[in-house]
This record gives sequence, C-alpha cells and structure tokens, in this order.
Amino acid sequence: MKSELGVDPHRKHVSLIWRNALFNISLCVCVFSLQIGLMTVTLFPIRLFIAAFMMLLAWPFAFIGSVGRSETAVEPQCLWRKLVDVVLRTIMRVMWFAGGFHWISIKGRQAPPAEAPILTLGPHSSYFDAIPVTMTMASIVMKAESKDIPVWGTLIKYIRPVFVSRSDQDSRRKTVEEIKRRARSGGDWPQIMIFPEGTCTNRTCLITFKPGAFIPAVPVQPVVIRYPNKLDTITWTWQGPGARVFSVLFSFSQYLPIYSPSEEEKKNPALFAHNVRRLMAKALQVPVTDYSYEDCQLAMAEGQIRLPVDTCLLEFAKLVRSLGLKRVNSEKLLQDYGKRARKLQGQRLSLEDFSQFLELPVSDELRHMFALFDEQNEDHSMDVREFVIAFSVVCRPAKTLDTIRLAFQMFEAEEDGAITENELMCILRTALGVGELKVSRLFRAIDEEDSGKISFESFREFVDQHPDFAEQYLYSDNAGFGSSSPSHAANGFCADFSPREQKKLD
Repeated sequence: MKSELGVDPHRKHVSLIWRNALFNISLCVCVFSLQIGLMTVTLFPIRLFIAAFMMLLAWPFAFIGSVGRSETAVEPQCLWRKLVDVVLRTIMRVMWFAGGFHWISIKGRQAPPAEAPILTLGPHSSYFDAIPVTMTMASIVMKAESKDIPVWGTLIKYIRPVFVSRSDQDSRRKTVEEIKRRARSGGDWPQIMIFPEGTCTNRTCLITFKPGAFIPAVPVQPVVIRYPNKLDTITWTWQGPGARVFSVLFSFSQYLPIYSPSEEEKKNPALFAHNVRRLMAKALQVPVTDYSYEDCQLAMAEGQIRLPVDTCLLEFAKLVRSLGLKRVNSEKLLQDYGKRARKLQGQRLSLEDFSQFLELPVSDELRHMFALFDEQNEDHSMDVREFVIAFSVVCRPAKTLDTIRLAFQMFEAEEDGAITENELMCILRTALGVGELKVSRLFRAIDEEDSGKISFESFREFVDQHPDFAEQYLYSDNAGFGSSSPSHAANGFCADFSPREQKKLD
C-alpha cells in the first residue's frame, strides 16, 4: 500500500503550530489552576445552585405548555402558549447568565419557518451551543431516551424534538422522514436546529457535514457560533480537557442569509452540504477539511497498533465513503469480501477485475482506490487481500486482532495454517497504511522454533505476552515511524490530524 498518496506535506507544520499553542497555554496554567481552585469552592456552587433552580422553575411551565400536544400535528399558538414561551425564554436567559454568559450577542435576522424550515449551526464545540436553542425554542434532533429523564425530559419535549431511537434499527430512516415531513409543512412546524458536523470540534475548522439537514432539499439558514473569549474555557471535545464554567463568558451567534438549494443540490445532498459548509467557513474565517469525525476516530483508535502520521488509510476511508462501501451491514460485507479474497489465493486483479469484485462501476474514486494498492508493476494489478485488510481497519479500527485474524485466514497456507515473514510484512504494512515496514525482528521473536512460518495462534499468544509489541518491535525498527495519536491533545479535535484537502478560505 503506497503511503505517499495519504501524506500531507503540511501535516508536521500544522502539528508544530498546535504544540506551540498548547505550550503557550501551559505557561499560564499555574495561575489559571489557582483561579479554578478558588472558583470551585466559591463561585461555582452558587452558579450551579442558580442554574439548577432555574431548571426546576422552568419545569412546570414546560409541562403546562406541553399539555394537549400531538406528536403528529401542530396546535395553534394561542395567547397563553405564547406567554409560556416568553416565560421559558426568560428563565433560560437567567440560567445562562448565572452560568457566566453575561453577554449574548446576535447578528442578523432569524428567518421564519416558512422561509427556512431548517437552521444549520456550526461549529459545534460545547454543550453551551444549546444557547441558540433556548433563545429560539427551535426543535432539535435528540435521543429518544432523553424524554424519560426527570425534569430535563419535560423541558426537552416542550421544544418538540425529533427523537432518534437507538433500539430501532430503522430509526435513521424514520428520523430523516420526520425531518422531511416537518421541513415541507410550509412553516406549520417550528424550525429544526441541526449541527451538521455531528460531533464537537475545537472550532479551528469545519469538518465534513452529515447530509441529514440537506436531504429534505429545502432552504436552510446557516448560523455561525463564536465564543470571543481571551482564553478557551468553552470547548468540550471527545478528547482533551472539557469546558470550565468559572469565568465571565461571551457568546456570539450570526444568522447568515437563507441558502436556497439549486436543482442540482436538491438531487445531491452531499453537494448541498458542501456548499453550505464553505459559506459558513467563509463567515467564520476558518478552513474546511474533507475528512470527518469517523476519520479522526480511525486515526486515534486505541487498538494493539496505532496508525502512523503518514498513513494513507485516511485517504482510503474517504474513498470508502465516496463509493458507499461503509454501510450498516459492513461487518457482513467484510466477511463476504474475506471469503472471496481467500478463494483467489493471491491472484492479482486488474482495475476491471477489482470493479467486478466490488460490484461497482469504474469511476475516478475507484481508480484512486486501486492506485493505493497498485504496486506499479507493468501489468498494473493489485492483491485484493490488501483491500480487505484496509477495509477491516476502517470498519473496526479498535479491533486490531480481528483484522489480523481475518488477514491470516486469507494468507495462511492450507497445509499448516501459517504465513511467512513477507506475508506478515504485507499484512501489517497494509493495516498501518504505509509503503514500507520492517518486521524481521518481530517475526523472529514470534517464530521461536525458527521454522520460517508463524500461525495466528502463535501471533495472538505473543501479543498477549507483549501488549506493547508494536512499540518494541515496529516503531523502534522503523525510522520516523510516528503515531497519529498525540500524547497531549490541545483541548481540541485531532491536533495532529490535518488532511491535505484542508483549504484556507479568503
């Protein structure tokens, strides 16, 4: 697998900038830690008490406002319901004030539901992003389990969210259909606020938008969120320190002009999402990246081996999504690929053969994927077993041994169920997404009998005895072999993860 296709020439530079940013922050960590310690025992209990009291105060109003509501229809906004709505917004504003948000600035005009039934918000970086929701009482997409939480569930039900059920396998389709139904109601339903990134980032860029908000093919109003504070005490990402609520904070929301999709965008939600994202990024003056949260999960997965900085599996993962290969039943698809690849017994495939193997037409994306595995021989061919290994890593990044087991099943000889050193090199090189890899010392350590072959059982036994085998036998033997998982993440999203598609907007 050729790693040069996945290398970002600016990755190390961006990584260095991130580390410098972390270092600059750490200079004031002592003073800031003292402030946190002082506020923890003085101001924080007071703020927490007031916020909790405001939540309890809002509960009876939310309960009254929800009486007589139907889940499939919208009742007229009579005078008393409007009064309840004003009271709840006032209570929520007091709660945010108690939480430290003394100034909440809003720029632009919020369009009515009839003009823009969907509001797309970004970047999503904190639970404080709920401020626009409480200021507008717009609907959101929420887990169905949330409505059963005491007090909180009543408050949530008041804003008429679109509930997603984890126990229902058909929930995703039903959620999209419900969003469509509300968005095409002609303004009868409240607006739906959606964070299309689908996860929290640190606001340094906009990652790939999920298509859910754009599938209804209706006009949307982009909303950008900023927290113009000197010190970032807001960010709450999936890795790194969380938000702190001790200082006086500022929140700024800007309603951008309504974006009406073209006929082409109506037919292509991904294009619609891409164009809205670029518009929001320009307003925020931040770059965009064509990679997604799933790619970052892949880069940071904690399996027996970690991906190096220059892995091309991130590029491969993007192509997998573009070709529609990563589906709900990807595990079943993976097993089918593995069985078919094993029957080929290392037979090399041309681009047309690879197309037939995947049951996909030849396209630019497929050619790009083929190029990742093409060893540039005269016949321009690939070993499809390498594709299956890479696909396994992308589908289950934290299950290293499952991928290795599948690889052994495809490579092992029928007579003894074992593989050679070159085959182990091919397996691990592909699983890591690199062009070259030295495995001689690792192979000799496993092959204690010096038979020239190892089985999966002996490999697994060795891994059980040496949990850090990658550190001892792979990283140390391959010069410049760094990990994409930073030892210290700067309160943000993938500090060392900067794909080559990242673009700076004017």
